[in-house]
Amino acid sequence: MQTEKLIELVTGFLEDMKAKDITLLDVRGKSTITDYMLIASGTSSRHVVSTAQDVAEKVKKLGLQPMGVEGQQTGDWILVDLGDLVVHVMMPDARSFYDLERLWSIDETESEAK
Repeated sequence: MQTEKLIELVTGFLEDMKAKDITLLDVRGKSTITDYMLIASGTSSRHVVSTAQDVAEKVKKLGLQPMGVEGQQTGDWILVDLGDLVVHVMMPDARSFYDLERLWSIDETESEAK
């Protein structure tokens, strides 16, 4: 499946689960681990867990096996690794603290300042 189609489908899964503040980051050239990151917030630990589980289950039904799912025990931040796309479902406090959007846009910000 093409990455763009996967992003579209997973974004829809997150929206269906009422995830908040869904953001797509293009990290091609910045990361050797993945090309894109989708970041979304949940409203409670239970919501974070169920949203990440829903993404993993629906992707499996599409015939894609997640490379890994991490963080299910705590429910503050769950990562679903889909290869070219990594999905982060986070509690708002964890999202604010780790600020992945800013972290992965540092090169862009520095380039714009020059």
